[in-house]
Amino acid sequence: MSEANMALMREFIQVVQNGAHDVEAMDRLFSPDFVNYDILPGLPSDLEGSKELHRRLFRGVPDMKTVVHHMAADGSKIWTYKTCSGTHTGEFLGIPVTGRQVAWKVIDIMAIRDGRITEHWGVSDIGALLVALRAGA
Repeated sequence: MSEANMALMREFIQVVQNGAHDVEAMDRLFSPDFVNYDILPGLPSDLEGSKELHRRLFRGVPDMKTVVHHMAADGSKIWTYKTCSGTHTGEFLGIPVTGRQVAWKVIDIMAIRDGRITEHWGVSDIGALLVALRAGA
């Protein structure tokens, strides 16, 4: 089961967080009752909120790439430690375009059931991202 779950996580990272940033692919990768326990304030903690979070990220950093440094599985849970990076060429979190290169670290924990992602817990170094965006402002 862990290998299949890790393959699902790799597919999510490749299809949604890298490549074409195909947010709509989340409909087939995530369970309809998905819950995100690490969502931006003001967004719902469901699948639609998580899709909107990714849309906002990709509008703000359209060339965003995700590099996975570590991935591990234990039964139905998958952990990743990764770096997201790109160029701030669109408004993000109310911050106008800076053109700066930005990078932030992320630890994600996903629960998977019946071949779909059902829950997410995470720690994002969003502070580093905000500092990079506001530096010199």
